[in-house]
Amino acid sequence: MEDFYRLQRQLLKTTLVFSAVIFVSTGFVYSLHTALNYLIGACTGVVYLRMLSKNVERIGRGTGVSSGRLALVAALILVASQWNQLEIMPVFLGFLTYKAALIGYTIWAAILHEN
Repeated sequence: MEDFYRLQRQLLKTTLVFSAVIFVSTGFVYSLHTALNYLIGACTGVVYLRMLSKNVERIGRGTGVSSGRLALVAALILVASQWNQLEIMPVFLGFLTYKAALIGYTIWAAILHEN
């Protein structure tokens, strides 16, 4: 389980770094409003990743899993589509940042183990 916890921490750190870099870049290239919309999605992505890791941890212990993660995504998109101050695309792309971090971490780990 120690390897799992180390991986969990590393993926969370990677996601936070990706989110911070993209947030600052978005603020410079677009606007603060768009960057803040991105940040809302990225924060939701971090929460989603944390919920996902907790579910994986429960599988390792032999207990059941929940599907509350889907409700989180649905609520995020619903709020973004109904609230006029939020833009759906930056919020959704912010949410997907955790996936980019997972891919980046996987590629980085593969390169390190190759050498």
